[in-house]
Amino acid sequence: MPGDHRRIRGPEKSQSPILYAPPDQALKVYTGEYIPTRDPRRQQPVYVRAGHLSQATGSAYLESGDTKLVVSVQGPRQAKCGEPPIGLEGRLVCDFRRAPFSTPGPRRSPSNSNEKELSLALQEALVPAVQLQRYPRILLEVSLLVLQDGGSALGAGITAASVALADAGIEMFDLVAGCGLALPPGANSAWLLDPVLYEEQQAAIGLTVALMPASNPVSGLLGGGEGCDSDRWAEGIRLGMEGCQHLYPTMQKCLEGATRRRRSRNPSPSPSPEGGRAMPGGSAASHSAGKVIGQFRGTNASSPLLLTLAVSLFTNLTLRKGSQKISSFPPSFTYHCLILF
Repeated sequence: MPGDHRRIRGPEKSQSPILYAPPDQALKVYTGEYIPTRDPRRQQPVYVRAGHLSQATGSAYLESGDTKLVVSVQGPRQAKCGEPPIGLEGRLVCDFRRAPFSTPGPRRSPSNSNEKELSLALQEALVPAVQLQRYPRILLEVSLLVLQDGGSALGAGITAASVALADAGIEMFDLVAGCGLALPPGANSAWLLDPVLYEEQQAAIGLTVALMPASNPVSGLLGGGEGCDSDRWAEGIRLGMEGCQHLYPTMQKCLEGATRRRRSRNPSPSPSPEGGRAMPGGSAASHSAGKVIGQFRGTNASSPLLLTLAVSLFTNLTLRKGSQKISSFPPSFTYHCLILF
């Protein structure tokens, strides 16, 4: 029976191992009985690295707590046959997917409604930061794969996708940082910044904020839940904006490190002895003509006409095809040029 080539190969069921947790505590985490006490404003430690995929135009790998994901950017490229037409401005397409082993339990379907909703939310958060008017009739593709979902996957994905776009050299107005929040049930509960997976599952309200840190506008919001007034929502948005601002220096350092690594792998060509850049693909005639020009400038640089005649004469006499000359001056013209010198 032929298999589905669109399906990600993997086991039907998978469990995320907790290496450093006691067995009883790990069981309570999966059942939802374990609720640790922590600072609501404490963010998860973040690690970002850009430019690790060689076959993609731009890429980024991000770890935020137990959440691990990878983003790749393909393009800019022209739309292929069968794809929807693109207008005068470019189009950004985002694809948000979870690996079958990203969460404990049975394997999910290759594409579900939740992933489609998150793909649209990712696209809406990134579009205001990309200068699509500089890419007319061009398609940009952003593919995100969650390797392990430890909570706040959408916020981490927005941050990683922005870094990947910058690594690809796409012109942008600003970077985009994302941050997730959760509000536990209860009248006196407080917003939790960067909630983990079991905090998201038990929360009454979930919220994701996307911010452009340098210019400070909110580029995307996604929230849902019941039992919260407008003041609590405003408090959560302000807390999410503060969390996005804290991520901005980490994103800048990541891109600076990627630039240094790229320069170390591809150093600039060393200048040639004649003072110009080395041209590895140039012909022997062009290199020899450069030497003649340098010698002629040192002897008599006051006559542009003689310089032009010398270059033309030397170039036409040295261009060859195999062992036969393809063009040359007649002997009489060569004799008169030599008399001028």
